[in-house]
Amino acid sequence: MIDIMSVELVSHLHNLAGQEMTFESGQYLFRLGDKVRVVHFIEEGSVHLVRHQADGSALILERAAPGSILAEASLYSDAYYCDAIATARTRTLALPKREIRARLATSPGFSEAWTKYLAHEVQRARLHAEILSLKTVAERLDAWIAWRDVHVPEKGEWKLVAEQIGVSPEALYRELAKRRRPKGDHSTLLL
Repeated sequence: MIDIMSVELVSHLHNLAGQEMTFESGQYLFRLGDKVRVVHFIEEGSVHLVRHQADGSALILERAAPGSILAEASLYSDAYYCDAIATARTRTLALPKREIRARLATSPGFSEAWTKYLAHEVQRARLHAEILSLKTVAERLDAWIAWRDVHVPEKGEWKLVAEQIGVSPEALYRELAKRRRPKGDHSTLLL
C-alpha cells in the first residue's frame, strides 16, 4: 500500500514530531475505549482493526499494511472504537493527535495530501464492499484481480486473498485449479 500513498503525505508525516514504536505479533497497539492520543502510520508489518461481536466472534474491520494510517477516523474521536492487534512484528510512527490536527489547520499542502489519502481509502472500502457483494468465487476473484491490476500473489499468500474476498481458502483453491486446467484455447487464464 505504501506505493499508493503519496510521497508528499509520507514526507509530511515524517516531519511531525512522532515516536517510532515496535509491536510484536499479537500485541495490542490500542484497545476499544482507550483514549486517542496518537495516530499510527504503519512503516513495517501489519495490523488488524478488530471489533468483537456479542456472540464472541471477531469482525476484522481492516487489515492494515505498510503505508496505512491506522484508525485515521480516530483523529476526531475521544476514544478508539475497536482494538488494533499486530499480526506480525510491526513498526509504526506514532503521531500525536493534537499535532496532526494543528498541521491540518495550518498547512494547505498537508491538508490536501491527507484528504487525497482519505478519498483513496473511501474508494478502496467501497470497492471491497462491491467485491464482497458478488455471488461467486470466480466473480470475486476477477474483481480482486482487476482491482490489484493483475499482481499475482506468491504461493503462500493466496490464503490472504481468500480472506480479502470473503471466501474459504478451499473455495479459492478450487477456482484457481479450474483456471489452471487447459480447456481448449483459453489464453486468458489467470495462471
